[in-house]
Amino acid sequence: MNRRYLVGLLLGIILSSASTFAQDVSMNSAPAGFQPAYVVGEDTFAIVNLPGVYIFPEMKFKNKKEQDNYYKLIRDVKRTLPYAKMVYSTLIETYEYMETLPNEKAKQQHLKRMEKEMFKEYKPQLRRLSYSQGKLLIKLIDRECNQSSYNLLKAYLGSFRAGFWNFFASMFGASLKSQYDPKGKDKVTERVVVLVENGLL
Repeated sequence: MNRRYLVGLLLGIILSSASTFAQDVSMNSAPAGFQPAYVVGEDTFAIVNLPGVYIFPEMKFKNKKEQDNYYKLIRDVKRTLPYAKMVYSTLIETYEYMETLPNEKAKQQHLKRMEKEMFKEYKPQLRRLSYSQGKLLIKLIDRECNQSSYNLLKAYLGSFRAGFWNFFASMFGASLKSQYDPKGKDKVTERVVVLVENGLL
């Protein structure tokens, strides 16, 4: 299909959508992705929120092993990223709910109950993660929450229990204090995560 035709078709769809939107005087019935139209003189302009565009250089591999490691990373990110995002959403929900509790005792009881429920629900799934996937998950949690797993545990469960889980992780060569470095040693991982998040991998 001709590229110029595709561009024209896309613009046509946007303009026809904008035209339809401009004819509707109700500000609450705007189509998804649109904001209220602006009228300047006799012209009506609709604002469309378009997704971000990410451009990465082509991946170049020195050898087949490096290429295999890259595709393994893609597989591991696809497997662990949903868990990291789940941790973030759970963190937000927990914080908001705890703000409604009357005292510290009620908050601690809720945290213990939540910890027990999460272990029961996710332990079988997390046990199936490989060693490298477990280490990656720790880093992706830091990426999503902007805090290391250790700091999250410390904030919610206390220093002693956070230290215990970090010691437990260290027995397997991991550290809950691992930090995500998207512009340094985790640059390739960040590339893969962004592409996966945007449905490009």
